[in-house]
Amino acid sequence: MRRWVDPKEAAEAMHRGRGKGMRIAILDSGIERTHPMLANVKWADDIAIVQEGYQLGVEPGDGRDLFGHGTAVAGIIHQIAPEAEIGSIRVLGGSIESKTTVVVEGARQAIELGYHIVNCSLGCTIAEHVLKYKSWVDEAYVRGVHVVAACNNQDFTRQEWPAFFSSVISVNMARCKEDGVIYYRPDSLVEFAAGGVDVEVPWLDGSMRRMTGSSFAAPRVAGMLACLLSEIPEMSPTEAKSLLHRLALPWSRELLASNDASGPSKVTRA
Repeated sequence: MRRWVDPKEAAEAMHRGRGKGMRIAILDSGIERTHPMLANVKWADDIAIVQEGYQLGVEPGDGRDLFGHGTAVAGIIHQIAPEAEIGSIRVLGGSIESKTTVVVEGARQAIELGYHIVNCSLGCTIAEHVLKYKSWVDEAYVRGVHVVAACNNQDFTRQEWPAFFSSVISVNMARCKEDGVIYYRPDSLVEFAAGGVDVEVPWLDGSMRRMTGSSFAAPRVAGMLACLLSEIPEMSPTEAKSLLHRLALPWSRELLASNDASGPSKVTRA
């Protein structure tokens, strides 16, 4: 019988872990593998989901990022979990737009390729597409794959998928600078928050930028989760999310970001 892990043991494991043995798939705009900040990353797959007419195909990603977004996400994950293996599954285009069919196929590829964690710093607000997202999120849950997703940047209470599925670890941005800190907010489907305001991240052509958004908070939690799972790999998505509830710090109004209308907030997007 598999044993349950208590919060103290989980906290120690998360602090001790560095992501070794964990494979994280980044569904995004690709990753610029030659960026100096990513020089020590342990790389896994690099593929792109492309659509030609009504057909979907899989092509080599060629170490390219079409926007810069995926490179930023990879940089954050690598900072938190430096020994984790990172795979790039490009589903977003040059304007970080996509189609649901492309995202769904990218997620399916991540599950079939055996990734432990799927980071989705993206979302869909079209209600008619909910079941298409639910199909792969449920498959990930059944197969023990942990899904971490960012919420809406304009209004965190606005329905957006996959973040609004209860089996997903959904993350909002918070006004904090500390690495390795996660906050818990009850009474919301977006239950967690991490630093995502004025974050310095790697970008295209070896550059750096300061960015704000839930997109840059979600990979912090994905990295922390990788550290935890690297020490306790048998943990299920349900158990991991429950432990994050226990390990997270309480939410406070000082953490409010620009997509939260419940109180005053002044956030400048770089």
